[in-house]
Amino acid sequence: MRKTQTQVRREQIKAEFWPNEIAWTGERPEQGWFRAPRSLPLILMLLSDKKISGSADLSSVYLELLARHRDSGIVDMVSPGEHSYAAGYSGPRGVRTWQERMKLLEQLGFIKSRQSGNQQYKHVLLMHPTIAVKKLHDKGKVSPAWWDTYRTRQIESTEAPYEKLAELHQLQQPTEPEKEKVVPIKTAKSKAAKVSA
Repeated sequence: MRKTQTQVRREQIKAEFWPNEIAWTGERPEQGWFRAPRSLPLILMLLSDKKISGSADLSSVYLELLARHRDSGIVDMVSPGEHSYAAGYSGPRGVRTWQERMKLLEQLGFIKSRQSGNQQYKHVLLMHPTIAVKKLHDKGKVSPAWWDTYRTRQIESTEAPYEKLAELHQLQQPTEPEKEKVVPIKTAKSKAAKVSA
């Protein structure tokens, strides 16, 4: 495969400044890497924002799940103890702290989960982060400065914006909730009043 000018330039920089160092490239025969959007640092920043998740920093739990993803958006879950430790939570409250953050990630729309037996998180689906972020933006939970930076990063990295995903996957655009109709309920008292009249 022919190299681009940008690739050649980067190889020249490596050869000039770090000729004898082994760099992480993710290329063959390397294994043990994971796919992630180029906007990931901004997403992690959002997940650690107190306006989004209160005092709970969700970034390490989300990153740990993303690092285990192989395909189909499904994370092969193992034991809560292993996940909590890998996310940075150890000790007697480690699993509980991890579970609390998993619950928040689900409430915020970044994951969906299914329980099996006593394992609360047996199957986990990683939701497309662009969709989760757009929902938070629409609810007014994302600062304008962060949103502009995120959208700029998506454009620069040719990451699909929400509108493109909606078009590709035929997502329904959010609509205004219909106002509930109030229907008066006739009680025995109101029926008795009509009879006596």
